[in-house]
Amino acid sequence: MTMYGVPSHWRRYKERYRLSGTRCETCGNIYFPPRKVCPHCRREGKPVSMNFSGKGKVYTFSVIRVPSEGFEAYAPYVIGLIQLEEGPKVTTQIVDCSPEEVYIDMPVEVCFRKLREQGKEGIICYGFKFKPTTDAILKK
Repeated sequence: MTMYGVPSHWRRYKERYRLSGTRCETCGNIYFPPRKVCPHCRREGKPVSMNFSGKGKVYTFSVIRVPSEGFEAYAPYVIGLIQLEEGPKVTTQIVDCSPEEVYIDMPVEVCFRKLREQGKEGIICYGFKFKPTTDAILKK
């Protein structure tokens, strides 16, 4: 598995730590990750930065039982596609619950956790993951 280097980590800093994207002022479409050009409006579009609420629901998910190199300690873990309240879908890990507790349409909220570390002397990358809301646990 290829690890991101220091330059790539810092280029994506805002999206990882703020869960931010863009909204086109021309057409109203919302994008994650942020876009410099609106795919719908092209040159006429006016993308502006926005922060997401961090709330959404599980659109679909998969349980990873045979992990990639470097993620063996986390198995089994859940990777899900989260539909944010604002519209975009985000692929992320679902944490703070067992794989058996995850279900479609489960309400989730963003949390920030360690993603990986690049060896003993490499950088430690943090970023967003999603966890069940209190309501999700009560509904189950």
